[in-house]
Amino acid sequence: MKFLERISLTIFSVIMLVISVINCLLIFGWLRLGTINTFITGILNNSAYSNTILAISVIIILLSIKYIFFNYSNDKDIAKSGNGILLENDNGKLMVSKETLVNIVNGVAKGFESTQNVLTRVTLDKQSNLKIFVELYVEPNAVIKELSANIQTRIKEQIKKTVDLEVKEVNIKIKNIATQNQ
Repeated sequence: MKFLERISLTIFSVIMLVISVINCLLIFGWLRLGTINTFITGILNNSAYSNTILAISVIIILLSIKYIFFNYSNDKDIAKSGNGILLENDNGKLMVSKETLVNIVNGVAKGFESTQNVLTRVTLDKQSNLKIFVELYVEPNAVIKELSANIQTRIKEQIKKTVDLEVKEVNIKIKNIATQNQ
């Protein structure tokens, strides 16, 4: 959300909070309606104050209409929020979610015979570099160095082939050696 929108939403929220508190005070009887009436009458009799109140009211009405009927987030906000990667071409846009990337990585890692219990985390840093963290158990007969190199290569190839993205890093953590009953 843009800075100006955040400020306007904050001001709108504060005004609504004040109005709600005054309503509660009136309902509980801690504030008299005559006091509010005297205050408002005094303000409306002064033209400078009444013009200010009119301007604030118009702004509140416009903000209400904007926030009720118009979506203030866009695709770039969604992409920056970390929920996925936005790809664009001449035909339009494609949002690839992190869950999709995790499923691709899990499918690749589970495709190796000596892997078990695969957990994947996908991150996108501020320079739009895709980093993948894979945590898994391996079977006792696995050659860990060779297996991890093959998994890293295959993950990079599969993501490039499937969604046409370059992967900066594939970090693998061997959690443990799986026992026969896992």
